[in-house]
Amino acid sequence: MDFSGLFLTLSAAALFLCLLRFIAGVRRSSSTKLPLPPGTMGYPYVGETFQLYSQDPNVFFAAKQRRYGSVFKTHVLGCPCVMISSPEAAKFVLVTKSHLFKPTFPASKERMLGKQAIFFHQGDYHSKLRKLVLRAFMPDAIRNMVPHIESIAQESLNSWDGTQLNTYQEMKTYTFNVALISILGKDEVYYREDLKRCYYILEKGYNSMPINLPGTLFHKAMKARKELAQILANILSKRRQNPSSHTDLLGSFMEDKAGLTDEQIADNIIGVIFAARDTTASVLTWILKYLADNPTVLEAVTEEQMAIRKDKKEGESLTWEDTKKMPLTYRVIQETLRAATILSFTFREAVEDVEYEGMYKYNDTLDQYVTYVIS
Repeated sequence: MDFSGLFLTLSAAALFLCLLRFIAGVRRSSSTKLPLPPGTMGYPYVGETFQLYSQDPNVFFAAKQRRYGSVFKTHVLGCPCVMISSPEAAKFVLVTKSHLFKPTFPASKERMLGKQAIFFHQGDYHSKLRKLVLRAFMPDAIRNMVPHIESIAQESLNSWDGTQLNTYQEMKTYTFNVALISILGKDEVYYREDLKRCYYILEKGYNSMPINLPGTLFHKAMKARKELAQILANILSKRRQNPSSHTDLLGSFMEDKAGLTDEQIADNIIGVIFAARDTTASVLTWILKYLADNPTVLEAVTEEQMAIRKDKKEGESLTWEDTKKMPLTYRVIQETLRAATILSFTFREAVEDVEYEGMYKYNDTLDQYVTYVIS
């Protein structure tokens, strides 16, 4: 898993750019005020969250666009929002004026991932975390993981034999298991099921209203988040009791010179799983679709893979060197990253007031303002 490519995917491959949160920086004089886009804000606090998530979100977006055009306001997940649905707006936020924005998430997701996660910071702390993450996924660190990843792939294929399945969901399971190897190394086998159980409950609450009452998705997710942190704390404790050299992500975070607290480590482990799982699973799903749609390419990729397998002894695993013999497979992956919609949305927060096409996406009467950009 190439995390440098993964983070590029997170920022550049989305067709639906959404949920940009605007926080007041400077009060404007009355002469500079511009109107907000048209739209409706729904009920107090909950806004139009239920209208959005009680159906296919695309139905909600399409109805709003037909009524209000490519820029409209609404209110979801406890935040006032502006939704923008044009390539020009996406380019404005991600490219032209990217320095005016920083990554962010809804309040509920921020609490679930952990406030010390890399997504919520800039500056020296962010740079340090980025170096630690990238170091754990450099060739020298991951070359020995290839046989283990192949083993997980074979287990997955065997479990699918003769069954009807949801490709994307199965790819999410596969990606989760691979991510645990990258994060915990050989230790993952002891904790995989417990981590999976807790994380699956956690992710169900990602887009929930931040209402921490028994029975709500948010409450269940926060309980799972607490248990997840405890499991990670136990892993940290055992590693400190039996110190040895680890090239996995946890080992990178635990280095003395990294200077991270247990809370920071836990938040960023959960954050990396979140960042890697859905995006990588989406890429794998699109690869399978494109190969199925292009039998000639599928045949060529199959021949390339079988040629490598032919040179292996019975039961011999793939190696790092074998991955260098897959130029066509690599080009298929790169073309998929170029052509496919990897993310359904991403998040941005303005670091100062922003004007777009004659409209401020901030209202002096609001403490925060969120913008969805849809393309």
